[in-house]
Amino acid sequence: MGRALLAAIPLLALLVLLGGLRMRSYRAALIGLAIALLLAVTVFGLPAGQAFSSAAEGAAFGLFPIVWIILNAVWLNKLQRATRYFDVIGRTFCAVSGDVRIQALLVAFSFGALIESVSGFGTPIAVTSVMLTALGFTPVRAAVIALFANTAPASFGSVGNPIQTLAKVTAYPADELGATAARESAVLAVLVPFVLLLLLDGRKGLRELWPAALVAGIGFGGGQLLFSNFFTYQLTNLGAALGSTVALMLLLHFWSPSGERESTVPVRDSRRDIVLAFAPYAILVGLFAVVTFVGPAKWLANEVGFSFRWPGLSESAGRLAVFDFEWLNSSGTILLVTGVLTAAPLRVSARTAIRSYGQAVLQIRWAMVAIAAVLALAYVMNVSGMALALGEWAAGAGPWYALFSGAIGWFGVALTGSDTSSNALFGAMQIAAAHSVGVSPHLMAVTNSVAGVLGKAVAVQNLALASSAVGLPDNEGELLRKVLGWSLLLLAILCAMVWVLATVMT
Repeated sequence: MGRALLAAIPLLALLVLLGGLRMRSYRAALIGLAIALLLAVTVFGLPAGQAFSSAAEGAAFGLFPIVWIILNAVWLNKLQRATRYFDVIGRTFCAVSGDVRIQALLVAFSFGALIESVSGFGTPIAVTSVMLTALGFTPVRAAVIALFANTAPASFGSVGNPIQTLAKVTAYPADELGATAARESAVLAVLVPFVLLLLLDGRKGLRELWPAALVAGIGFGGGQLLFSNFFTYQLTNLGAALGSTVALMLLLHFWSPSGERESTVPVRDSRRDIVLAFAPYAILVGLFAVVTFVGPAKWLANEVGFSFRWPGLSESAGRLAVFDFEWLNSSGTILLVTGVLTAAPLRVSARTAIRSYGQAVLQIRWAMVAIAAVLALAYVMNVSGMALALGEWAAGAGPWYALFSGAIGWFGVALTGSDTSSNALFGAMQIAAAHSVGVSPHLMAVTNSVAGVLGKAVAVQNLALASSAVGLPDNEGELLRKVLGWSLLLLAILCAMVWVLATVMT
């Protein structure tokens, strides 16, 4: 108990600084890292050289591939928004139905997932909340809908960054984690549209539009399962957006909602404009297909990269001591190439593209520091045995641990605002606890990520982003009251399902 309490101090400090004192995330992460280094050396017996070396490797992994992915994802999004074609995408989704409630479902749920697929970082919340106000929803309702819709795709945000991080800290293959995460996430995908309808139009909306919610959820979850299990987990959200949109389009061919609320937003774009608007996503899918399935390209992408043992770490660090620099088949590099290939058809000048890249760097500069520090903190805790001590303490709950393991991930995301950070901080602890209890470590690791995304709706950063986007700064409290109950309800459902899977069905 004593060692576990000491091991928890860096995490507790981080959470208090973020949630209690509202300190900037990069400062809180650096302080948490300093505390972890001190405890690792003085209490857990890790040689100082290894402690600082593990922190350096964690920071390096934070910068590549994680920040590399985020940077190029933000740049690609800025390239699109520098043209008129980004608005065409939103209008195309709205053209599926004349009912403003179905349009809102498509914008927040399907279009939001499409944005999340390449550019997480709160971008879908900001973009879709503004679009919802244009559809006629009040600022508060628009912000609430955008916040909650962003929970469904977040496990696979920024071309699978959370899954890639979870794979690194747990030493499980990313493809396997992604496939399992999609199976859990598909359950949320079916539930989230029903909650969105209640937020959109209350019980009346649910009564009139439940077929649309069911079909959208099944299409979303089916797309997640299909892409993560048979294509690549990095594009899971792209499959979800496509699946939910196509499913709703098919439904609307032979069904229309009663009490239809007409939209006043004009939706007329040429076929050429629509093709150009979606060109970046087509290019992205094509590039991933080439490096995943085309033999020579796949071989080249794997051969160009290299791995090396990180200096200063002992054999006991295991897989964490190996740093992979697979730059050619990195999702970040694929996003960069997508942006370069997209610039010409979208008529983005070289000057605009370069300026947009500089803006992307400025936008995420402090996030770079925060991510590097959080990953450094996670590596120090893993290599020193602090994560193991926490896992062994949590295992004291016995089989009931599986019931609240998801709450750990939810708590991490609610306070850090990032599923990637939560996976880095708690992934190894979930594995250690699962081994001690005798439940599936693989399932517990994935649950940390999937349950964690429900915390995005209540994260302070996202609440502030949503309220600012709709022109209601300092209104985070009202938004929190409207989404907290739904977030906890879905968390309870998911945790109960995981407990059944972990204990009753195994």
